[in-house]
Amino acid sequence: MASSDTVPALDRQHYENNAPAQHIGPSDNSIYISRARWIYTLRLRRCRSDSLTTKFPGQKDKQCLTYLQATDPRLYKRNIELRKGGLLRESYYWVLSHVDFQRWRDDRDGQLLWVRGDPGKGKTMLLCGIIDELEKATARTDNIAFFFCQATDDRISNATAVLRGLIYMLVTKQQPELISHVRESYVGLGKERFQGPTSWVALLEIFTNILEDPKLRGTYLIIDALDECTGDWDLLLDLIASKSSAYPKVKWLVSSRNWPGIEENLNTATQKVSLRLELNEESVSAAVTIYIQSEINKLAKRKKYNNDTRDAVKRYLDTNAHGTFLWVALVCQELAKISRWEAVEILTTFPPGLDAIYEQMRDQINKSRNAKLLQRILAVISVVYRPITLNELPALVDMPDCSSGNVEDLTEIVGLCGSFLTLRQHTISFVHQSAKDFLLSNGTHQDSRDVVNWVFPQGKDDVHDSVFSRSLSAMSTILHRDIYGLKLPGFPINGIQTPCPDPLATVRYSCVFWVDHLRESISDKDTPQRNTLVAVQTFLEQKYLYWLEALSLLRAMSEGVIAIRKLEGLLGRTHQRQLTTFIRDAHRFALSYRWIIEQAPLQAYTSALVFAPLGSLMKKRFKTEEPSWISAKPVVEADWNACLQTLEGHSYEVTSVAFSADGQRLASGAGDGTVKVWDPASGQCLQTLQGHSYEVTSVAFSADGQRLASGSHDRTVKVWDPASGQCLQTLQGHSGPVTSVAFSADGQRLTSGSWDRTVKVWDPASGQCLQTLQSHSDEVTSVAFSAYNLRAHGYRLGPDKTWVICNGQNVLWLPPEYRPICSVIQGRMVAFGCSSGRVFTIGFSRDI
Repeated sequence: MASSDTVPALDRQHYENNAPAQHIGPSDNSIYISRARWIYTLRLRRCRSDSLTTKFPGQKDKQCLTYLQATDPRLYKRNIELRKGGLLRESYYWVLSHVDFQRWRDDRDGQLLWVRGDPGKGKTMLLCGIIDELEKATARTDNIAFFFCQATDDRISNATAVLRGLIYMLVTKQQPELISHVRESYVGLGKERFQGPTSWVALLEIFTNILEDPKLRGTYLIIDALDECTGDWDLLLDLIASKSSAYPKVKWLVSSRNWPGIEENLNTATQKVSLRLELNEESVSAAVTIYIQSEINKLAKRKKYNNDTRDAVKRYLDTNAHGTFLWVALVCQELAKISRWEAVEILTTFPPGLDAIYEQMRDQINKSRNAKLLQRILAVISVVYRPITLNELPALVDMPDCSSGNVEDLTEIVGLCGSFLTLRQHTISFVHQSAKDFLLSNGTHQDSRDVVNWVFPQGKDDVHDSVFSRSLSAMSTILHRDIYGLKLPGFPINGIQTPCPDPLATVRYSCVFWVDHLRESISDKDTPQRNTLVAVQTFLEQKYLYWLEALSLLRAMSEGVIAIRKLEGLLGRTHQRQLTTFIRDAHRFALSYRWIIEQAPLQAYTSALVFAPLGSLMKKRFKTEEPSWISAKPVVEADWNACLQTLEGHSYEVTSVAFSADGQRLASGAGDGTVKVWDPASGQCLQTLQGHSYEVTSVAFSADGQRLASGSHDRTVKVWDPASGQCLQTLQGHSGPVTSVAFSADGQRLTSGSWDRTVKVWDPASGQCLQTLQSHSDEVTSVAFSAYNLRAHGYRLGPDKTWVICNGQNVLWLPPEYRPICSVIQGRMVAFGCSSGRVFTIGFSRDI
């Protein structure tokens, strides 16, 4: 990287010495050079700033890794081994001498090994053993990164989480110098790079850069349970299939059930080895026999079995296990609850096969005097969007009064749910994905409809409605102002430590997901019942600000804004005008002050209320919450203005904005050299496109929204994929800064204008310059195809940028701070880019 002293010198040479003299006369040259000096000064300012951050602080590395880490796969591996009674070397050692394993480990043509088998065959523990053996054999000369997917935990059941886990392992304990790839992507973007809606693309870029790094050592990448990756499953399979044969130093090991979809995707890998457990029945059965002996030894010691009981249990398990580790584990778990004198008699009641034993566990629950309670628990655990904790359980399920808040009692009650559920650090989840499949009729067992009717006697809608209602009730009881006792109105979110006990512990789940359960409780043709509408209105009128504070404390403001938007859409079908108006106002309030509430939770009661318009229903309803220590409040607008949101993120002035044709995306280019792609509904930054070396001056979407073009003072035009963030083409040919870009209506042509006084027409697919138009006597400032001409009717910006005009009439005057450098209009939606670096969006409901 050039220093802050050398870069401006390069800028000067770039813009002065290389000026296109053949087109510029003496008077024109002064104009050109004055513009160049302005760019030079701006660049100098940025270079001096950049020089301060050339060395990345260690503390920033730690923060970067904190945002990257979803879970530590090493801790998760140890937890799996602990829950399953420990890893028995004798139960997996057979695979090390298997011809397919050795071919994968030793041959260059075997880059991918797929271990496949039915549920309960021991795939996870087999991979745990392989990891241990590889670590011993390589003696830390090779990298080993692994990840264990689990469908019952949304933190580790999606493709993005897998990439985060693999990258985290590679850059922490394996090859720390690889963190440079993470750091480069993280700088200036923060946690959104790893946790935002486009994080997969960013992580894929980091991951690819790591794999292509010549310093990368030999590397083993291991992913367990592909079938339990429920989020973006196809992305993960495509990644494995495409990358597994591309890097000779990298070996891949994956496991899954025998699913045709997985087989179809992995078959595209060119260097794949498949190890099917069902075709190695003798080895697997021998391993299960070793496992049975280990479990019986534990039972005999704990229950004090005599030799006859021990032998009888072993014979039954050996006879009926049929090579299934999980069946043995479930039976032994049930035997542990039974007195030793009953063991032999009850033993024979355990049928062979997983579905059969799940059916038996269901029968046992039916015979329990707590059957209704246990059914309700299983139903709720089946529909929640993430595993819930013991503390959250009473807020979602009608529990006995004496048990609420008592961890020991709650643990005992969960334990009564047969072996369907398990507890890990007070978090409730299914013992295995096959158990959830059984209850939801996703398995292969007969009479599946009978099981579903048992779990959901009134239907899933009824369970969702119950979770919604109880969530609303719990939040109404618990939420209040300054629930963490911060006191200082500007207390920053990064400085907050969760108190112990956590007053939000029981409603953490409810705060984020109550609207989702309300939506699931209503069919497409139905509208909420009146009592539901009353409950929602009461909650919002009494607790809305407290809920926003709680969302900030839970780092879930984005989810909250989206929830209010869902609620607005959901209840917009009703005729409850008062409620609809209130929710619309609540949505505007959240959109307008989301950023500051996210940074400092108590600003929901200060800045948000102080600066909200006089006509805001939130301001009126929560007037008593306004700070008494502000004696003279500022003059504010009478009502919400047309500005829906202010999008913040650019570090220099915004120079260009553009909507996609469907209005679902908004792009902005700025003096910081970046292009940002936004979701105009939520205000979330979806992508930050980096590649230009100077200011971005113009952005434009293709009509289908599949491509985004940007022009820059670096004399180039770039064509991007706005979904992935990938730069598809860099178009070079202008000898001066590019000032404007535009797509043709069919997207087959792209045009650009420049200070070099030319207009170029490009083929955006191939990057070829098709035509150069040379007739201007001064720099070209704007280009457009005929299909993009301004309409005589509709909304547009006036020539002096002080008025928004509709059908030729001035309709909205813009205060100085709202007057844009650039603007774009999409139907009745207008976006302005301002010198402050902000983007304002204004929506109109009709023409005037």
